[in-house]
Amino acid sequence: VQLVESGGGLVQPGGSLTLSCAASGFTFSDFPVSWARQEAGADLEWVCGITKDGDTGCSDSAKGRFTISRDNVQNTAYLQMNDLKPEDTAIYHCAVRLSETEGYRGPGTLVTVSC
Repeated sequence: VQLVESGGGLVQPGGSLTLSCAASGFTFSDFPVSWARQEAGADLEWVCGITKDGDTGCSDSAKGRFTISRDNVQNTAYLQMNDLKPEDTAIYHCAVRLSETEGYRGPGTLVTVSC
């Protein structure tokens, strides 16, 4: 199983970024995918998730600004982030759980929101 995030970078407050997560090594369309983020010195925080059927949910801090989506043909998940704030600065990871005991997380992509 491999998850590779991309699309992070430096953006000004109020700006937008779209993150991508390329998945391989498992049947992507059969599993839900999540995005989580980790600020320096903090715990991992769940951001948004999408089921295999496309139902989505996001944390209160992300709701209304972030949108999660997936392309089961390209085996890729996306996180569209709008109206970014300095407190959104973090390493963003995508993650999948294939069973109760088998979960994977990518290395992450850094998002920095700053003037």
